[in-house]
Amino acid sequence: MTTSNSATRGVFYVHSAPSALCPHVEWAVGGVLGVPVNPSWTPQPAQPGSFRCEFSWSGKAGSAAAIASALRGWLHLRFEVTEEPTPSTEGARFSSTPDLGVFHAVTGIHGDIMIPEDRLKAAVVRAALGETTLENEIDKLLGKPWDDELETFRHAGDGAPVRWLHQVV
Repeated sequence: MTTSNSATRGVFYVHSAPSALCPHVEWAVGGVLGVPVNPSWTPQPAQPGSFRCEFSWSGKAGSAAAIASALRGWLHLRFEVTEEPTPSTEGARFSSTPDLGVFHAVTGIHGDIMIPEDRLKAAVVRAALGETTLENEIDKLLGKPWDDELETFRHAGDGAPVRWLHQVV
């Protein structure tokens, strides 16, 4: 994804974080967006002792990638961040879990994952060589392992409030 000065918006979800990590997440995301971040943290019923939050943001294109990079590799943190496409940039979705790391997908105007042809060709070759099945490769390209791990945490947050954060662009 190319970063430009285009304004965009997205949603940041923390699906689970230990309480000691919550202020550090706020600081890191606020540093990327250039505005203080003070979301409403609620207990995460899917993992007792952890917390969740979500908020909508607006800012420069590429902010989702910057947020994912800032939080990459943090132990005990599960999150997702999305970014809407602009006239000059693709949309994006990042998902992260402690076990799987970060998944990135380019998204189209309707939120569908757009898979580049070279990645599809590589998946077909790996399947043809017997290294894997085409179904497994497509699941990885679509982020299914991340969706499977995060689904319990997503449902535990149904009905949680969403806040908007704005960045001057």
